[in-house]
Amino acid sequence: MNTNLESFEIILFDLGGVLIDIDYNSTSLEMRKLGFSDFDKYYTQFAQNNLFDLFETGKISEQVFINELKPYTDATVTPNQLVHAWNKMIGSFPMKKIDLLTKLRGKRLAMLSNTNAIHWKKVMQEWNKVSKLPMQEYFEKIFTSHEFGMRKPHIETFKEVCSRMGISPEKVLFIDDSPQHILGASEAGLKTFYYENQEGFFEFFS
Repeated sequence: MNTNLESFEIILFDLGGVLIDIDYNSTSLEMRKLGFSDFDKYYTQFAQNNLFDLFETGKISEQVFINELKPYTDATVTPNQLVHAWNKMIGSFPMKKIDLLTKLRGKRLAMLSNTNAIHWKKVMQEWNKVSKLPMQEYFEKIFTSHEFGMRKPHIETFKEVCSRMGISPEKVLFIDDSPQHILGASEAGLKTFYYENQEGFFEFFS
């Protein structure tokens, strides 16, 4: 185990792209099949429009979100088809990462994820395929943007997480695969590790 980890009291993990596999292009392809040809203009890993922000911070319901997407698709598209397309980006939890979380259970672990109510249900389905224990057994706190009401990369989000966990930002190591989130965390005073690939990630913890 990396001895540098001993200098941190909490390891704060991102979810999508770090712990669970994500493929944004899969959702883009499915949306195009449904007639939403320019979906990429509205949603990417790095930027998204106000509709997605509202949904990710829990300010609109699942039904409102789907209803807002529907006019961009073919007239025959059903809500279930849209949910399926929206969830297509959610992959699986690699067992090697579950094993790592198990190895780290003696440390204080937390999660901060920009996610939404529809994706979170799918994430839980994938989690239950790889672990008999609930996710809460691994993480002291789980901050999901749709329940937390705040999202990355805003500095205030990271400060609020630290406040709720009763810890100084410099005692927290934040791991994320989006550069804008790493920048926001750094500006809030957290130490960071930028996840670029699995090899570097596992090497960091070796």
